[in-house]
Amino acid sequence: MISSAHPIEDKTTLIDSRGFRFNVGIVLCNRRGRLFWAKRIASDGWQFPQGGMHKTETPRQAMFRELYEEIGLEPDQVEVLQATQHWLYYTLPSRYLRQRPTCIGQRQKWYLLRLQASESHVQFDKTSKPEFGDYKWVDYWHPLDSVVYFKQGVYHQVLNEFSSAVEKLRWKSEKRKTYFKKQHAQENHNSN
Repeated sequence: MISSAHPIEDKTTLIDSRGFRFNVGIVLCNRRGRLFWAKRIASDGWQFPQGGMHKTETPRQAMFRELYEEIGLEPDQVEVLQATQHWLYYTLPSRYLRQRPTCIGQRQKWYLLRLQASESHVQFDKTSKPEFGDYKWVDYWHPLDSVVYFKQGVYHQVLNEFSSAVEKLRWKSEKRKTYFKKQHAQENHNSN
């Protein structure tokens, strides 16, 4: 069931005049800068969550709807860190082309999110046809080596664009760990 934060008024997907379907993609990271990598239910493929936009949605609204439908997270369980500056495109191989309506690929706006809630909130059963059945946290550049070949160019662009924001998260995480180690060591020293 879709919550009221995720209304679906018009499920008609948007396709531009060249045949590219409007789509949003989600790069979800944890506090350590590792990325959420999801396994598709119907295949051995792994990818970031993504999905088509409906006619009545902005890219940001579509992103939050897809976040909920695909991995069960609500807007207050994530922090939006960044969005791609431009739409990114990839063309589908001929065996994946749709004729009605004609769709030759994806036109995507990508979002970098940081998980704020416990990962126990991740759920794949929010729709009757889940896209994913498993996930893992991976190193930042891992997706480039394991995503399907026709998405590699877009993934490369997305990861390059988001890399400084994720590096900053890693740096803050390391700084926090160092601080708490020093605090703990100082407390142990003072108690002796």
